Amino acid sequence: MDKSIIYKFILLFFLLFLVAIIGQNMGFNPQQTLAAIIFSASVFATLLFWDFRLAIAFLGVAILLLTKVIDLENLIKFSSLEVILFLIGMMVLVGLLKEIGFFAWLVTLILRIKKLTAKKFVLAIGILSALLACAVDEVTSIIFMVAAILEICDYFEVDPSPYVIISVLATNIGSTGTVLGNPIGILIASKSGLTFEDFIFKAFPLMLICLFTVLSLVIFWFRKAHKELDKKMQELMDNELFIKLISVPPEKQLQFGLGIFGLTILGIALHHRLELLFKLETNTLLLSIPLISAGLVMIWRHNKARKYIEKDVEWWTLIFFLLLFANAGTLKYTAVTDIIAKGVLNLVKQSHSLLLGLILWISAFGSSILDNVVLVVAFIPIIQSFRDLGLGLQPLWWALLFGGCIGGNITLIGSTANIVALGILEKERKIKINFWRWLAIGFTTSVISISIIWLALLFLPIYR
Repeated sequence: MDKSIIYKFILLFFLLFLVAIIGQNMGFNPQQTLAAIIFSASVFATLLFWDFRLAIAFLGVAILLLTKVIDLENLIKFSSLEVILFLIGMMVLVGLLKEIGFFAWLVTLILRIKKLTAKKFVLAIGILSALLACAVDEVTSIIFMVAAILEICDYFEVDPSPYVIISVLATNIGSTGTVLGNPIGILIASKSGLTFEDFIFKAFPLMLICLFTVLSLVIFWFRKAHKELDKKMQELMDNELFIKLISVPPEKQLQFGLGIFGLTILGIALHHRLELLFKLETNTLLLSIPLISAGLVMIWRHNKARKYIEKDVEWWTLIFFLLLFANAGTLKYTAVTDIIAKGVLNLVKQSHSLLLGLILWISAFGSSILDNVVLVVAFIPIIQSFRDLGLGLQPLWWALLFGGCIGGNITLIGSTANIVALGILEKERKIKINFWRWLAIGFTTSVISISIIWLALLFLPIYR
């Protein structure tokens, strides 16, 4: 066995032993200690054993059941199956959009901009990256944006790396704008009772403020690259040839696909109103509409229905999420999170403002080194426990959302979008962005963005 793997196992056991010691000092009983150890093992596995994280999650859930730390009924209850089904439905819909060329069609909008300049190009890719992340998900969005950026930069013979970085920063910021942009959005919505309307009226405006602040900064930060691009554009600008760089899909398929997608977004946007009208449980339609859309897609494209389910649904990730949710639920079931919540509240001396800042900044810096879903799953039962202590939770949910998403910009491994984009850049153009180059712009933009969020959550009444 590789020595590095052995060292990682030693580190894992040491960290779990440390969790057990801390738990004992906090007054955990044996069941609570075991629940904390199992959940911590799943978290540390994402850092130390990425390829084995699902196997560790499987073993952890089995141990929890066999030791009777949790029963089967509550395990299923805490697995958040409704979130998993929502994500499956959206993945099928995204599979259709990819197939009919929806994303290529959007990119042609950039190429039709009159008198295109480097600044207009930055604004276009930044806004489109953010809005795409809002409408589908950050990973799908960044795959198509990077492909488009590479093609356009090849045409002008300029370094694509500044524009890939800009697109990634905008994608992570944009993923906060709606419940659709990031799995943690739908997860927070399902656990907090926040609706799509809440995201549109409260998260989306803040997202736009952060986005345009960051775009203003990167226009200055990469000014040398922009000067070079401006020079090339003046020499080679040819809109018709430009547009031919991107293939446009058959019009009828695109229109029908856009119809399904548009109705899905409309239904999700109106879900709260419709639930009140038909006296349905909160978020019933939010979680059902993607399943309806996926069903219609598989009827329309019945010869490719199996492909959508087998290839476009990321089963490995979804099963890991399901088991991770169950592990986190065990912390709530055994009252571990209640103990932690009381300890945190004592630490901040009962100050709601300090608590808000603590959650915002910890989730931001935590997500820069740890998968943000894992981080948010750990925080959710703790935040829920604050309700029992008489605290208003809505600002805390927004702090967790923005910290978990925007914090991914701090490091080049901070989010899946970062890793995917840089992987494509290295594979296709043999360009590697080092840790420190990314950290300089990522840390700067993230601290500015999180500071804006912090001030808004503290002082604007709408977030209380």
